[in-house]
Amino acid sequence: MIPGIKNIMFRYTFIVVIMLVLAILIIVKAGFIMFAERQYWKDVADRFVRENVIVPPTRGNIISADGKLMASSLPEYKIYMDFRAGGYQESDTLLTNHLTEICKGLHEIFPDKSAQEFRKHILRGRRKKSRHYLLYPKRISYIEYKQVKQLPVFCLGPNTGGLHVDEFNQRKKPFGSLAARTLGDMFPDMSLGAKNGLELTYDSILKGKNGITHRQKVMNKYLNIVDLPPMDGCDIITTIDVDMQDIAEKALVDQLTNLEALSGVAIVMEVKSGEVKANVNMTRGNDGHYYEMRNNAVSNLMEPGSTFKTASIMVALEDKYITPDYVVDTGNGMVNMHGSWMKDWNWYKGGYGAIDVTRILEVSSNVGVSTIIDKFYKDNPQKFVDGLKRMSIDTPLHLGFAGEASPRVWGPKERENIKGAMSWSRTSLPWMSIGYETMFPPIYILNFYNAIANNGTMVKPKFVKAIAKDGETLEEIPTEIVNPKICSDTTLTMIRTILRKVVSQGLAKPAGSKQFSVAGKTGTAQISQGAAGYRSGGVSYQVSFCGYFPAEAPKYSCIVSILIPHGPASGGLQAGSVFSRIAERIYAKHLFRDLAQAKDSTSVLIPHIKGGDIEEAAYVLRALHIPGNSQSIPQSDEPIWGKASCTSQHANLRTISINQKLVPNVIGMGAKDAVYLLESHGLKVHLSGVGKVDKQSIPSGSILRKGQTILLTLKH
Repeated sequence: MIPGIKNIMFRYTFIVVIMLVLAILIIVKAGFIMFAERQYWKDVADRFVRENVIVPPTRGNIISADGKLMASSLPEYKIYMDFRAGGYQESDTLLTNHLTEICKGLHEIFPDKSAQEFRKHILRGRRKKSRHYLLYPKRISYIEYKQVKQLPVFCLGPNTGGLHVDEFNQRKKPFGSLAARTLGDMFPDMSLGAKNGLELTYDSILKGKNGITHRQKVMNKYLNIVDLPPMDGCDIITTIDVDMQDIAEKALVDQLTNLEALSGVAIVMEVKSGEVKANVNMTRGNDGHYYEMRNNAVSNLMEPGSTFKTASIMVALEDKYITPDYVVDTGNGMVNMHGSWMKDWNWYKGGYGAIDVTRILEVSSNVGVSTIIDKFYKDNPQKFVDGLKRMSIDTPLHLGFAGEASPRVWGPKERENIKGAMSWSRTSLPWMSIGYETMFPPIYILNFYNAIANNGTMVKPKFVKAIAKDGETLEEIPTEIVNPKICSDTTLTMIRTILRKVVSQGLAKPAGSKQFSVAGKTGTAQISQGAAGYRSGGVSYQVSFCGYFPAEAPKYSCIVSILIPHGPASGGLQAGSVFSRIAERIYAKHLFRDLAQAKDSTSVLIPHIKGGDIEEAAYVLRALHIPGNSQSIPQSDEPIWGKASCTSQHANLRTISINQKLVPNVIGMGAKDAVYLLESHGLKVHLSGVGKVDKQSIPSGSILRKGQTILLTLKH
């Protein structure tokens, strides 16, 4: 037996046991680190050991045509606390001494949490001795971050006070939902890019290029070392005019609300350049309010209805089959077209009888248009379709929006070659001529009428006019010509004359204005329910008006299209009135002085003046140098009630006396003045409609009984 073997075995066993214990402790510690302290060490690693860190650039801005910021990337922050910064003992003493002030300050900045809640939360992080403790769960703005930085301890900087942040870029729209579908959206995680709209179309220009940094310890401090600086994105300057967008949106939403409509589109375009100044796309939400949900102007295929009749008549004029005085006998407003009845809107009144082409478009006669097209093209319907295509009415515009749709104008040839297309029948031609069996996004119909206004030159609608960086223009986007001449000058002159008469003498009178001339065409189409036809589950209608103004020197074109789930339907009354409101407000803000200077020196433009407090009207008339007696109306702190008497040369204001014992006459007043006057007499006022007062339920001159309710019906 070897001497001392027992001691050796004991020592060996002891060492093995120690090694096993150490191994177990190491495994336990490793497990503890992997699971219990995983997030802590991950935070430490993220903060202190970073290689090839991508630094996102600042996304470029989207700017309106009038220089206003419509979409911008603004910084947002998440705030954290390092409870070991500057030496644990020192920082802990600082925090304890100022904890009450800090919690009170945080509550004032973020009132959704009380000072006591902040106190408990901070003490919880202090006990954990966390180096990356989230102080507030939500992202905060730059202004809020600066306020937090002014609080005690937090103002000392991250290495001493312990406050540090994670910074994020967030896309903001200062004008809220205005033109939201045109501008488009970003994914909540902006690193995923854009979802739709101009944000997506111009994503490669807006997003810029990523930079790269790494963290390096220099003299006991960790610094972010820039390897490749990020390159910020360029700005895009849109054609959208914020004022015009706001005008169009308010006018459209008012009418949608009155009609309880399903959706509506209003687009305003500058005639010469094709710049889209307003693009409104409203859809009714489940709560009954209207929101911009999709860009229907470019993605919604619809049967254009009677707005298409202009194109049909132009084809026949261009082929010299007809002239504006060509007469068609529309009879009693009903005609059998190859086994199907074609009807005019007034067939139940006996129809229009024999009328010429001008009158056919004025009253939007289905029988008149379809009779002409069927007579001259029934033996060769493809010739009619080819005539439409010569005018580029169906040429794809490639506007660049996600979900953009292309028109469908399919003649016999196209239907043979397109799988799933409806077969051509003898009724296809007459129904196509009045706007059925064709499909267009609204912006294509507008672009066609814009070409008529632009002396026959069709330009591509433009949503972006320039690309800029740091306030300097890098590239201007030119106007593209789709078709230099959609028709002959002779046809153009004839159709422009007809379209002016459609508004001045025809069914489109509600689209007109007393201040300037308007040209255009109404449209009313029943909405097809697909294979079920036009009447399955009730009838819905697409009412529209498309035109331009001022007719003698077109500056802007505009389309208004509204989908209503019920009748009665009238493109002139329901859509044309919206066009009129948009046109008059744009005219008042942008065109009045230009046109006044362009008029003959003997001509005077007299605006329409509502009754009511005439002191304000007098101020405007004086500023615009309108002839009349506005200079004699004194300034007063109290309303001066009166009415206007206007001619083509002057506007005179006259005061009216108000009897406190009788119901005043408010017909012709605006809603604001009428409500003020009646309520000052002790009456309760209910309003119906929009515009100026057309009717009052209690006749003027009646004995006044305070507390009575009076209903005012407003009308444009």
